[in-house]
Amino acid sequence: MFQLITKLGQVNIYVPDQAKALAFWQEKMGFRLVKEETFHGMRWYELAADEQNETSIVIHDKAKVAEMSPDVHLGTPSLMFVTKDIEAFRSDLQAKGVFVGDVMEFPTGKVCNFADDQENYFAVMEVR
Repeated sequence: MFQLITKLGQVNIYVPDQAKALAFWQEKMGFRLVKEETFHGMRWYELAADEQNETSIVIHDKAKVAEMSPDVHLGTPSLMFVTKDIEAFRSDLQAKGVFVGDVMEFPTGKVCNFADDQENYFAVMEVR
């Protein structure tokens, strides 16, 4: 059988304030800007955790996307990030003023959630 999907390439996040989202992901999460694009009056930013990441996030202007594609669901995607030390991750974000939930134990590992500055929630799982 031919494998149609080989990896997750990008995750689109639709936000009301791109500058605020860009600052959050760069300053608080430590992501780096991979690319900034403008096309037909739309601007978006692609960010990744580091050069080796095969997956990136792309920050889009929610209002512009809604205007161009009214049928697109613009809710927050369900993202699960991975870390090697969830307690250090949690402490680092708390020190930066980021909302971080409690660490919970699941059969698959330790997980907690966090929110960006626009109340979009994400999760992180400890993988050793």
